[in-house]
Amino acid sequence: MPSATGNKRVRGVSVFRPFIFGSEAQPFDPEKRPADAPTDHTHSWRVFVKGINGEDISYWLKKVQFKLHETYAQSVRTIEQPPFEVQETGWGEFEIQIKLYFVPESNEKPQTLWHSLKLHPYGPDAEGMKERREVVVSQNYEEVIFNEPVEPFYEILTGGGLPAGGSKGKGKIQKQIAGRTAEIPLNDSAKNPYSRATEGKELDRMAEAMKTVEQMLKEEKERLVEREKRLAELRETEGVPATTKKR
Repeated sequence: MPSATGNKRVRGVSVFRPFIFGSEAQPFDPEKRPADAPTDHTHSWRVFVKGINGEDISYWLKKVQFKLHETYAQSVRTIEQPPFEVQETGWGEFEIQIKLYFVPESNEKPQTLWHSLKLHPYGPDAEGMKERREVVVSQNYEEVIFNEPVEPFYEILTGGGLPAGGSKGKGKIQKQIAGRTAEIPLNDSAKNPYSRATEGKELDRMAEAMKTVEQMLKEEKERLVEREKRLAELRETEGVPATTKKR
């Protein structure tokens, strides 16, 4: 991530901070429809940026700017303190621009993300979810990486002093996760579907998928060889002079 100059940097160090961004939406209960909602609106929804398992991220994230669809009044909303979220009502899905502004000590430029607001459920039980008016959750795990942060910001990120040797030396870039951190948890929780266990399951699923693809490629190759063999036989038959063909 590009940074402004002016402060001494901690060379050879990268600090990463994970977070979640996304949205939650739910259709109105006919008996509890928000009084101030426009007549054509059908859902309540919120878009957010938050830490893993409720981790406080305000020590490195100063504010978040959400750019909604232009049909909303004040379509650009800037949230300067946690929770970094916007709550609204609506009837349609659209792209939301999310801009992250880091604390002044970082000397970092803002980072822009995009999120597709989801109001309607998808998948095999979509109709059932609609009937039950279940919450539609659409969120993503993300990491922001601060490459060679300035010294004051490094201390804020880690909650401690500089690494051994200060900022001297060029050493190999490494991920610092000591001190203040939001490392991916070991197991899932009701509020957080992202964990090392989930990651392991996904890797296993991908490995099985790769085996399936390899088997499909092998079978397709065998079929291709057989087709080429048959084609060669047909070409050889067509090449025989007409006078020698039996009638």
